[in-house]
Amino acid sequence: MLVTGVSTSAAVAVGLPGVASADPAAGAVSQDLQQYLDLPLVNRDAAHGPGGVNPALPYDEAELGALLDQARSAGIAPTRYAALLYQYRLVDVSNAAGIDLAQWDPRAGAQANRQNLIDSYKYYEDLQLQHRELQWAGMGGLVGGDFGGGLLDFELLTDVYQYPGLSQAANTVVSRVLEAGGREAAAQLPEGLRALAEVGATVTPEDLHWVLGMILVMQKNIFSDLMPMHQAYVTEGLPALEEMERAGLFGADIMQAWRDIASGDPDRVSDGNGVLLRREQYTVIGDQWDQVRGYKGAVGAAITYATTIAATPSVAGVVPPREFHPIEITRPLPDGRTATITTPLPDWNWSVFDERWEYINAQLLPKYKAMVVDDWPGLAAQLSRPYAEQLQRGRPLQHIPELLFSAAAATKVTVS
Repeated sequence: MLVTGVSTSAAVAVGLPGVASADPAAGAVSQDLQQYLDLPLVNRDAAHGPGGVNPALPYDEAELGALLDQARSAGIAPTRYAALLYQYRLVDVSNAAGIDLAQWDPRAGAQANRQNLIDSYKYYEDLQLQHRELQWAGMGGLVGGDFGGGLLDFELLTDVYQYPGLSQAANTVVSRVLEAGGREAAAQLPEGLRALAEVGATVTPEDLHWVLGMILVMQKNIFSDLMPMHQAYVTEGLPALEEMERAGLFGADIMQAWRDIASGDPDRVSDGNGVLLRREQYTVIGDQWDQVRGYKGAVGAAITYATTIAATPSVAGVVPPREFHPIEITRPLPDGRTATITTPLPDWNWSVFDERWEYINAQLLPKYKAMVVDDWPGLAAQLSRPYAEQLQRGRPLQHIPELLFSAAAATKVTVS
């Protein structure tokens, strides 16, 4: 269960300051520690603000560590010092990655967070290079260059959805399908593609800034949720993760995933990393992708579909999302034959969890595992490239119009 707060009735049970408590250790702790017990994780979701998990907590790693040692020595239940523990682990990994957690504000934009993107994703890659079992980290770092490059494009091209030819290109695809199969066929096109044709020329820089801020919030949320676990694992091992589980920072399923990762068995290692990836995509950012897709109706649908077209993950052998499940529409003809209209664009949207998870399971997970098992030297060389270079290579959004025009030209009708 995620720790998000404590109800009034629960406060009596866990012993919030000023509330009668059955915890015999409660009266033995210092005032310095007492003020940090039973704090809610009000900023676990970075959408609520910059910095750590609660604004009352300090950022000095030594101070946090000393407070934790005092709580442990006093026999305080881990659920009572969950926020303190989480802050310590988050500060520890942020320091290790070279990130100033107190100043980390995703709403400040991509350029303001460029170094945080580089430092966080490079740290992912370094963990993979040093610990071959940490495949989630390696894949996250490798794909992070494509992700981060796209974010920089968002900011540099704030008029990307007015970029020359974009709306025209989307309309060309829709018109080509309309011509080939009529209105019913055009109605079967993905919502995001139809939204691009509808609002591509009217999306504002303010819309893009809002979406960019949400995506940067997601990036920080992923780091803040999963990287403290990784740092605890590499510095103190499974016992440190077991303490986080007892504190309620994650459940038994995640603890078992870490035991699998530590097992040395290749299949268990892969399965454990898969559980972490599902947590990332579903638990941590699933709702936020839905929120982005639902932003101003067609606007959010258009933007998220455009990112699906543009993405090109840097994992060897992975089919780009735009080529996975391409559009195929089947229509009966008056003479009894069947017309099949195909367009080389995705019939799905990355922001929809079930569709995203199908792609991840079919493409990213197995093919990244194959790189780890079959081509470690090649993967290590890829992970060792300067991260600023990796980030620069992942700048795809400016190519969306040409991809759409190419798709319109390649749309074809087959009669059988």
